[in-house]
Amino acid sequence: MQGKRVFIKDIDHYLLPPAGKPASIAPSLRRIKRGVGTTTNGDSHAPANGVNGATNSTTHTNGHATAPTNGVANGTSNGTNGTVSNGVTNGHATNGVTNGVHEVNGHGTNGTSNGTTNGVSRRPYPYDTPAEAGNPTVMPREIQERFHFAFLIRDPHFSVPSYYRCTIPPLDEVTGFHNYDPREAGYDELRRHFDYLVREGLVGPRVATRPDVKVEACAAKETVHEICVIDADDMLDSPAATIEAFCKSVGVPYDPSLLTWDTQEDYDFACHCFEKWRGFHNDAIESKALVARAHKRARKTEEEFDAEWTKKYGPEAAALIRKAVDENMEDYLYLKQFAVKV
Repeated sequence: MQGKRVFIKDIDHYLLPPAGKPASIAPSLRRIKRGVGTTTNGDSHAPANGVNGATNSTTHTNGHATAPTNGVANGTSNGTNGTVSNGVTNGHATNGVTNGVHEVNGHGTNGTSNGTTNGVSRRPYPYDTPAEAGNPTVMPREIQERFHFAFLIRDPHFSVPSYYRCTIPPLDEVTGFHNYDPREAGYDELRRHFDYLVREGLVGPRVATRPDVKVEACAAKETVHEICVIDADDMLDSPAATIEAFCKSVGVPYDPSLLTWDTQEDYDFACHCFEKWRGFHNDAIESKALVARAHKRARKTEEEFDAEWTKKYGPEAAALIRKAVDENMEDYLYLKQFAVKV
């Protein structure tokens, strides 16, 4: 519809080949379908007016939310990195504000496992299709131009064990996820996609709320879309200010009511949307508003984190969590330098 913006939230690493493999365009995306940012003749329109991530519509950063705010909140509590995209198609859909560690276990979808059809093994990747120079994703640049990307990140010290917990008893019986794969953390994929979007001038070089941050070193081209990165902990410390900054950056009118979802209609809608992901979003479903934490999260030493994970999950699992955290911290901190400040 003209004048309308569509909000899409998804896990970014599903747009990139698994295990750092070279990208080639997904067969289903080689031609832009009619009705998706195209004319009836199949000719492409100019890029959609959205803003990457939370611009076109509501903001939803990692979870699901009726309102932009709500999405951001849910995403943070679940803690994952991903992306949110506002456009006419989908982002990580494409990057919005989510590093999506949980939503889909990734096997099959992310190409980390093989499917079988009629007894014949069929790998979802690699695709026998051309690649675009410099594009790390399976989505053509032409389609990505129609999105306004925004990004949600969370410290691996919290997102990794949060996802791990969903794949072991007793919660795995609710989620249906019985296997933890550290490759699904998604930070490496999110960073590579982020750098591509900046390098291609699809976001940046301005950074939301951060005139002090310069990204000229990234050879960024000028674009109307700011770099908008939301850190989950920052949002939970200052939800109203963070959501207002997010809305301003992506061009969505801010209203304090976005921070509240306390009606039966809201609850029923949340339950319906999260039905497929039982166990992952319980806290969000059972909440009624995004409110600031009474106290900021206390800082812990690495030794304290290790002790906590060992107590909760045992030494073997703690070692697995530690390895995943350490492997993703560099990428998290890289993205963190662009996070909004309020």
